[in-house]
Amino acid sequence: MRIAVISDTHGQYPACLPERLRGADEIWHLGDVTDPAVLVEFEQLGVPLRVVRGNCDDWPAWPLTLNLERGGVKFHLVHIPPKRAPAGTRVLLHGHLHVPRDEVDVRGVRWLSPGCISQPRGHGCSFAWLTVEVGRFHWMLETLEK
Repeated sequence: MRIAVISDTHGQYPACLPERLRGADEIWHLGDVTDPAVLVEFEQLGVPLRVVRGNCDDWPAWPLTLNLERGGVKFHLVHIPPKRAPAGTRVLLHGHLHVPRDEVDVRGVRWLSPGCISQPRGHGCSFAWLTVEVGRFHWMLETLEK
C-alpha cells in the first residue's frame, strides 16, 4: 500500500502536487487545511482521503486524531504533536511544525512529519510517501518547487 502524506496546506499547494500524488492508494492530510476547497483535487484522484483537524481548521466534522492500522502497523495521525504517543502506537504522524521529522523515541515509537506543503520553515515544500507492507513500512520525503 502506498500512502501520500501531506500537511499544512493553509489553503494552497504547489500546482504540481495533485499529479505527483497520482498512484497513491490513500492520501493522509495531517491538518491545517484551512479551506476545504483545496481538498477537491485530491478527492478527484478517487482514493480515500483521511483528514485530521489542525489548529487553523474550523471543521468539527474532521477528527482531531485518527488511529489507523495498515499492514499490521498501528499509526496515530494528529496535527500538533503530543508529548507522548498513545499506547499501542508504532508510528505517530503529525504536522504543525512546518519542518520534516523522522525520529524514534525512547519507547521505540517512530515520529514522522512530512513538513509543510505550502509555507515551509527552512526547508522546501515537502510531502512524503509511506509504503506499508505486512508488518513494516518505508518513509520517503519528497521536496517540491512552489
